[in-house]
Amino acid sequence: MGKLIDYLRIMRPANMVTAVADILAGIAISGILISSITTPWFAILCLCLSTACLYGGGIVFNDVFDVELDKIERPERAIPSGIISLKNAAILGSALLMSGIVLASLNSLASGLLAFGVSCFALMYNKVGKHHPFFGPLSMGICRGLNLLLGLSIVPEMLQQHYLLAIIPVIYIFSITMTSRGEVHGGNTKNLYLAAILYALVIGAITTFAFQNDRLLWSLLFLLPFAWMIFKPLSKAIKHPIGKNIGAAVKTGVISLILMDAAWAVTFDALILAFIIAALLPLSMWLSKLFAVT
Repeated sequence: MGKLIDYLRIMRPANMVTAVADILAGIAISGILISSITTPWFAILCLCLSTACLYGGGIVFNDVFDVELDKIERPERAIPSGIISLKNAAILGSALLMSGIVLASLNSLASGLLAFGVSCFALMYNKVGKHHPFFGPLSMGICRGLNLLLGLSIVPEMLQQHYLLAIIPVIYIFSITMTSRGEVHGGNTKNLYLAAILYALVIGAITTFAFQNDRLLWSLLFLLPFAWMIFKPLSKAIKHPIGKNIGAAVKTGVISLILMDAAWAVTFDALILAFIIAALLPLSMWLSKLFAVT
């Protein structure tokens, strides 16, 4: 059991829950729950398990590629401390990424290709992208954008109609990843202000979609607490840009993504699914107390 906990620790379970929320948001946008007579439970399960594997695999490889740096900055982590060997971590990460691609392919070829894309961008970020101030955050954002499209691909024909919506999570995760660069040694206040501007842009974009779809009031039910969750720790980090405050802003930014996904769902008339997505928030918060988020 102890070894299982160690492996779960390097997979970041709290973050995996947010990835599942992305898939459910994409499913809501596809409209399949409204248009279909029967609920495609098998496809939903495959896509949710796929994204959990993809996220877990990407995070594991993050620690694999960072092992030398973690020996200096975070020696308590499982790999640098010797709790899990580098070889076993690499095997786990590879198995998770391959499983994610296979599970997505069970839905459609489009889903499999999107899962493959998530894997490629995750590995590219972990290997080289994270060291670049622009392309690092961008590649991580693209992973989340593709993840939303992975959920949307439950109806492959809808990808062509709604693919531009992926820009919103790209911008949001770009902001968080850019902010996270200061969670060890402290951050750049300019980056934090830029993150605040991009957060506001994301909220404004979703609000606009909700208004156009006549779902503004329902959307605000999730967008308002979403805004409170992300701006409160970010404002503290802006006032005092030390590692601890920035880490808290990053952690909250990742977890609160669930509320943004719920807002997407209600914007596309999937009210019940929106509440189901929002119910993942306390689960992710609970897991974040047991396992590290960043």
